[in-house]
Amino acid sequence: MAFNDRSTTNKLLLILVLPILFYSLQILSFIFIPLMFAVFIALLFTPMMRWMQKRRFPKIVALSVVISILILVLFSSFKLIQLSSLEINAGKEALSIKFDSKMEKVIAPFSDILGIERSEGQSAVKDLLNSSKVGDLIFDNVTITFSFIRLTIVNTLMTLFFLVLFLSGSINVKNLLQTTFFKGKTQTVKTFMKVEKSISQFLKVKIFVSLLTGIAFGIIAWSLGISFPLFWGLLAFIINFVQMVGSVISTVLVMVFAYVELESPGTLLLAGILFTGAQVLFGAVLEPIFMGKSFSINIIVVLVMLMFWGFLWGIAGLVLAIPLTVLLKIILSEYPGTAKYADLMS
Repeated sequence: MAFNDRSTTNKLLLILVLPILFYSLQILSFIFIPLMFAVFIALLFTPMMRWMQKRRFPKIVALSVVISILILVLFSSFKLIQLSSLEINAGKEALSIKFDSKMEKVIAPFSDILGIERSEGQSAVKDLLNSSKVGDLIFDNVTITFSFIRLTIVNTLMTLFFLVLFLSGSINVKNLLQTTFFKGKTQTVKTFMKVEKSISQFLKVKIFVSLLTGIAFGIIAWSLGISFPLFWGLLAFIINFVQMVGSVISTVLVMVFAYVELESPGTLLLAGILFTGAQVLFGAVLEPIFMGKSFSINIIVVLVMLMFWGFLWGIAGLVLAIPLTVLLKIILSEYPGTAKYADLMS
């Protein structure tokens, strides 16, 4: 292939530009993360906004309805977290006894390896907490925890700001697509409508499946006598938005807790079967059915995207990885030259 060939030049420029682009995405993550969250939330509520505008609702009224819904969702989430905290606080004494008993069996054989000094007549948990290694670990992570909370609050406020701009029309997504990706107005409108419909359907299905998973986890925990069923349901719902990894983490965490609390090996085995079965039923069976073939993404692509966006944007990247992949696949499928790459992602 000749060096002066335009195609070769474009490919070389792309190779040079991509590292700069990825570096910019990481450096400016404080802008891009809330921006992308706002884009997907806006796409979820755009059909509602359009429906109200067709019925001659003033734009300020339509926008107020959407913001009110989001505030209600955030308030409900806060109340659920608060109730979970009260639930945990109320049962912590009884749980600490069981936890100490199980920890004694786990820690005692490995206390020397772990560097834990055992005290006569003191519980294994206190020995663990009094350990210099654990103390240093807790102290080091206090700063990280506060930074994460501060960053979450800032990202939430910035997301709401960008969302208002998108829904009010201050940032026109169709014009943005036309100036960046597409030249023809007809193709821009067609692609925008396809992106809007596809992403909206994807998010609705994901929210619905995550909600079913959370309800199932809460019911299973409650029926087996595992403490804090509300907490486990809420955790499963939230963490299920991280594709593949989230389901594993939530199942492992609840099973570790079940091991601490449940005495019967048979009940523990049943818990493992039910929690795993719920994840398989909703995540591996129902979700692909609801999503349809157009949203099917190769498992290798999913893993690569999770690693890539997780590396760039951390936890937020893990949550945004699959919606961004779906968006990329839809855009690639609109170009004859890149449609084959969209097919390879399936």
